[in-house]
Amino acid sequence: MILLQLSSGQGPAECGRAVNLAYSKIVKECKAEGIELTVVECVPDQHINCLKSLLLEFRSTGVERAKPLAQKWEGVMLWVCQSPFRPKHKRKNWFFSGQVYEFNQADEDRGITYQACRASGAGGQHINTTDSAIRATHSASGISVRVESERSQHANKRLATALIYQKLEEFRQSRMSEQEKAHWQQHQELQRGNPLRTFKGDKFISVR
Repeated sequence: MILLQLSSGQGPAECGRAVNLAYSKIVKECKAEGIELTVVECVPDQHINCLKSLLLEFRSTGVERAKPLAQKWEGVMLWVCQSPFRPKHKRKNWFFSGQVYEFNQADEDRGITYQACRASGAGGQHINTTDSAIRATHSASGISVRVESERSQHANKRLATALIYQKLEEFRQSRMSEQEKAHWQQHQELQRGNPLRTFKGDKFISVR
């Protein structure tokens, strides 16, 4: 399983706009490569067409195609553009980042229990009368997620599994010592001055 998390961090709406533009570009790249792309989790910003974070799953006949594509979006990246929200703003550099997670397919279900439950909310008669939603719980950590965005149990189970593993990685990082956290934060701040990829303009053209 290959996951990619895009994030605008603590940046302003412009950084969230960059995440959304990156997502559009990734969709096109996946179509060209014949890779199936699924949105596992999406956290929108208050501005239209802006995303605080986005978790994507890449699926293909083998990781040999999906992994390199996802890794192109790993690290700190820069979008150079006049602000679409504040035309007179002098700042033109907007940072966002990507993190790739890879999990062994054979180990995905290990330690995770699944429970089918009734989907809730809008969706008509079908979604409200079938047990299509899935609650997944990781036994060791107690981390639990509920997914009902898809119409089938199988699809929701796959997304729930992806979400569990991403949250497990976040949990691991949250338990770093304060010294490790300080070192990581310093590393991130240094990287902001030297982005791995740079995009320019409204069309989000890659220049590096």
